[in-house]
Amino acid sequence: MRIALIAALALLYPVAWVAPLLRAGLLPLFGLSEISVLSGLAALWDTDRALAILVALLAIAAPYLKLIGLLRDAIRPLGRASHTALVILGRLAMADVFLVAVYVAVAKGVGVGRVETAWGLYLFSFCVLASLALGHWRPER
Repeated sequence: MRIALIAALALLYPVAWVAPLLRAGLLPLFGLSEISVLSGLAALWDTDRALAILVALLAIAAPYLKLIGLLRDAIRPLGRASHTALVILGRLAMADVFLVAVYVAVAKGVGVGRVETAWGLYLFSFCVLASLALGHWRPER
């Protein structure tokens, strides 16, 4: 069952990366632009490559590396140190969800534009939290 859940997350993460996390616009009269993890990375790449690389590591590399580690652990148990590394990878992936929440709070507080959360934020958050839960779930061996 654990392997099936890991496989489901491996399929859901790419959907979460292209799904709209936010809808943002400058004025309420104009339409809102949808922002996904990948479109946000593309925009960051044009303005701040170091931040784009950091976000790519937190939002894409860390979660997938953790899934690979969880799959390896499900097939053949890892040692304590390797399992601790997987937990840390999960926490790094959660940092990305936290950053999006901070951006939404700041944008709403400034009051210049309009920001709405979209379904992709919930999907991405679910994937990260499910991955965290799977990291802590180690059946008795």
